Order: sequence, then structure tokens, then C-alpha cells
Amino acid sequence: MAAPTMDRRVAVKTLLDARDGALVVTGLGSPSYDVHAAGDRDDNYYLWGAMGGAALVGLGIAQAQPEKRVMVITGDGEQLMAFGALATIAVAKPKNLDVIVLDNQHFGETGMQASHTGRGIAFDQIAVACGFTETAELRTLAQVDRLCDSLRQPSAGPRLFVLKVAAENLPRSLPPRDAVHVKNRFRRHLGFEPC
Repeated sequence: MAAPTMDRRVAVKTLLDARDGALVVTGLGSPSYDVHAAGDRDDNYYLWGAMGGAALVGLGIAQAQPEKRVMVITGDGEQLMAFGALATIAVAKPKNLDVIVLDNQHFGETGMQASHTGRGIAFDQIAVACGFTETAELRTLAQVDRLCDSLRQPSAGPRLFVLKVAAENLPRSLPPRDAVHVKNRFRRHLGFEPC
């Protein structure tokens, strides 16, 4: 019998409803659709063509905005493209960065081929080996509720959480695709002039 998995949209909305001022960076594809479906906001930074870049963009924002919490919401396929990002984040030791990997064990954007996580690769264990402060694999919405409480607490370093979500292609909720617009509204939210 397969272990329980959760509805990705409900899990993401739960996280975002409890974001408590956190800046959000999304991996391309389904994580962007999930975050947008929960409500488009100026403090959401959607990535469209940066496969593997979400965690490192999150690191850069966390370093530039040390007083703000940064939450990266990405997928297993996208994070697989950026294995080295986890080592870089662990070495940088940001205390304000949380990486959330929505793991459906498939490459959802290219035809639902099985991903490496369906064959034993465990991002939470990789993050432990790299030196992340806190990691876990979550399979139920009750665990996500408890995670929301935990994310409000200060951290001594980066944290990574894997949410095992159902493998399904949900209707797309498309955020703005104009990268300059997304960047400029994010900058304005932070109090900077557009550039």
C-alpha cells in the first residue's frame, strides 16, 4: 500500500495562509501555478525559465533581506536540476530561508515521467547530509499544519521540507509571465525603485 500523499493546492494554500510576511519564490511550472492559485501577491516572485534556479534565487533574496523570511516553493524535478544548490545554501547558512519541495515523484511539466525521488532519492536526507538545520518529509495535511507553526520560529540555519503530494496535473492558474513586471512589483514591495 502506498504511503499517503496530499493535495498540493491545499498544502500550498495552508503554507501561504500562514506565511506571516515571508517572501515567496516559486520554481517554474506547477509550484508557480499552485502559489498563484492561492492568491497573486506582490511578494510572490515567480520564476518562468530558470529550471533549477528557485533555491538559489531564494538564497540571494535571503542574503539581501536578512530581516525577512524567504520561502522557496519548488518541485522535485526542478530541485533535481539544482543538486549543488543545497550544498551552497548549507555553506551560506542563511537563518531566514526555508525550501519547500513539492514532491509528486514525477516530471509533471514534461509528461509525468517518473522522477528520481520515486526511485529512492530523498531530498530531506540530502539536506541533512549537506548541513541544513532542520528537515522533514511530510505526507499529510495535519503535518503541514504543524509545519506552519514551526516555520514561525527562528532558525539557526536553512531548513528544507519535502511535501509528498499527489501526482496529478491540475488546471493551470497562470501568474504574470512578464518577468520585468514581476521583478519590479517585487522590488516595489521591498521599498526599492523599479529598474
